[in-house]
Amino acid sequence: MTSSGLRSFVARRLLLGAAQTVAVVLLIFGLTEALPGDAAVALAGDQPDPARIKAIRESLNLDRPAHERFADWAAGLLHGDLGTSLTSGRPVTQYLTDAFGPTLLLATLTLTLLIPTGFGLGVLAARHEGRPADRLISSVTLAVYAVPEFALGVLLVTVFALKLAWLPPTAVGYGTDLLGHPAALVLPVLVLLSRPVCSLSRLVRAGMIDALAAPYTAHARRHGVPERRIRWLHALPNAAAPAVQQLARTVDWLLCGVIVVEALFVIPGLGTVLLNAVAERDVPVVQGLAVVFGVLTVVLNLGADLIAHRLTPRAEVAA
Repeated sequence: MTSSGLRSFVARRLLLGAAQTVAVVLLIFGLTEALPGDAAVALAGDQPDPARIKAIRESLNLDRPAHERFADWAAGLLHGDLGTSLTSGRPVTQYLTDAFGPTLLLATLTLTLLIPTGFGLGVLAARHEGRPADRLISSVTLAVYAVPEFALGVLLVTVFALKLAWLPPTAVGYGTDLLGHPAALVLPVLVLLSRPVCSLSRLVRAGMIDALAAPYTAHARRHGVPERRIRWLHALPNAAAPAVQQLARTVDWLLCGVIVVEALFVIPGLGTVLLNAVAERDVPVVQGLAVVFGVLTVVLNLGADLIAHRLTPRAEVAA
C-alpha cells in the first residue's frame, strides 16, 4: 500500500474514533439520566424529609435542566475534569487514581501469561491438526470457555482456599498493596485468564491452519525453507491479525469489565468503584468511569485495527 493510502486509512479510522467518542459521551449521559433512584434521596437517609431532599437537590444542582447539566459536564470533560462525587465530594479523577492500580496489576499479569500461552497453544494445535494433541487442546479450551467467570471463581475458591487452604479466598485486608501479597492474586488471575486464553488459542489455531495451507507457504517449502522458519516467520504473522484484535478486546475487558472478578475476590479496582457508585446513585462517578472506559475501548480498538491492517496483506489491498 502507498503511503498516501495508509494515511487515508489512518485518517478515516481517527475520524471514526472521534465520532464514536462523541457518541459514547452522549449515550453515557442519557443512560445515567435514565438510572432509577436519586442521589438526593440516598443522601437524605433512611427516612428522608421532602424539604431536605429538595435542599440537597438544589445544592448539588440536580434541579437544573438536563441539557444545562450536560453542557457543563461536557465542557469539563474537554478540560480533563470528570466531575466531583455527590456522596464524598472527592474528584472523580481521584477515584480513578486510587482504583486504577489494582485493575492495571491484574490486567498486566493476565496479559503476561495470556500472550505466550494463547499463541503457544494455538500454534501447537495447528501443528498437530486432527491428531490427539489438537483434539485435547480444542476440547479443553471449549469446555473452559463455557464456564462463567463467577462459577469458575467460586469453584477455585472452594478447592484451593477453603478445602486445601493453599491460597487466600479474597484480597480483604490487603488494600491496594496487592503486589506485596502475590498469593492473593493467583486465583483472580486464573479466572481472568481462563476464557481469553481459550478464545485466543482457537483464533491462532484457525489462522495458522489457513496460513500453513496457503500457496506462499507451499512455495517456501518447495524452495527448501525449513518448516520451523515457515511456521514462525511466515505463517504466524498472518495468523496474528485476528488475534491482535482479540487481544485488544481482552485488554478492554481487563481494564473496563472485570467487575465480577473484582467483586468476587473483593479487589478495590475500577469495577468495584463503579459498582459502589451505582449503588449510591453517585452519578458523576458513574459518568466519569464510563467515559474513561468508553474512550479506552475506542483507543484500543483503533490501535488493533491499525496493527491488523498492517499485518494482513489482504486488508491492505482491499483498503
